[in-house]
Amino acid sequence: MPDTYRHDDCPGSEIEISVIVPVFNEEESVWPLYRAITEALTPMWRSYEILLVDDGSRDATIARARDIVAADARVSVLRFRRNYGQTAAMTAGIEHARGRYLVTMDGDLQNDPADIPMMIAKLEEGNDLVVGWREKRQDKWLSRKLPSMIANRLIGRVTGIPIRDNGCSLKVYRADVIKRVPLYSDMHRFIPAMTIPLGARIEQVPVRHHARRFGASKYGLSRIFKVVLDLITIKSLLVFARRPVTTFSGFAFACLVAAAMFLVLLHDGSGHLVVEMAVFGLLASLSVFVFLIGVVVAVIFQTKTFSMARFDKSLEP
Repeated sequence: MPDTYRHDDCPGSEIEISVIVPVFNEEESVWPLYRAITEALTPMWRSYEILLVDDGSRDATIARARDIVAADARVSVLRFRRNYGQTAAMTAGIEHARGRYLVTMDGDLQNDPADIPMMIAKLEEGNDLVVGWREKRQDKWLSRKLPSMIANRLIGRVTGIPIRDNGCSLKVYRADVIKRVPLYSDMHRFIPAMTIPLGARIEQVPVRHHARRFGASKYGLSRIFKVVLDLITIKSLLVFARRPVTTFSGFAFACLVAAAMFLVLLHDGSGHLVVEMAVFGLLASLSVFVFLIGVVVAVIFQTKTFSMARFDKSLEP
């Protein structure tokens, strides 16, 4: 668990918007970022909080973040003792956030907080997740834009959700949706796909993007391998989530067939019938166990999906 620096006099029940910002060695960016967020949210006349999640920074980021906490009771800081990665930082922020709507964004000033009010409005049109896509991305073409284009197309083909910019951290969620999504490794890029089993409604909007003003990018081509592995994991999860009983029943049937073949083909009358029957029993039991797992998984996903359902007033008599 990360260390927490938070004012105790900020009532969680009154918070509407939580802005979650992972930061790592961003000592020059934290104050300008804080000012930009407050300038964007103050005219909305809504209660909000800002959670700065320090992902093990080795510069003065945490010291400057604490200064912000001392100056503004709406700001909290979560601090990891070492670097765990952006997904872990986002997960910690999501778990500690108390708002009805959660906003995630990068801490390097490339995302523009001025887009948050527009995205909140889009969320309130009946969506569960609003994803920003960087319309005029201010990054190097070869090292950042080209790999991103390839990754976005690949992710869209595999998951079935054509998100234009999976790498854009500026997103707005309903808290009751995002808090149900399990995140690990580098899976913050696949949040839209992870909400498929929940039946979430997703909208994409163009957002502004600025060139990095301070420091250097924390990402490079080395992350491609992780993205590919995570994509394989996501695809597997989606296959199980959509038709868990069918998938697990297939495995169960395969185990049952293997048990029958073992009993028929390997029985040679050598007197080892007890051993053969024991192996058959184990394989048959495994098939039943796998089938029951499928039933349990189906019930879990059905429950989550039902809890996400909304009452459509157009169906009123």
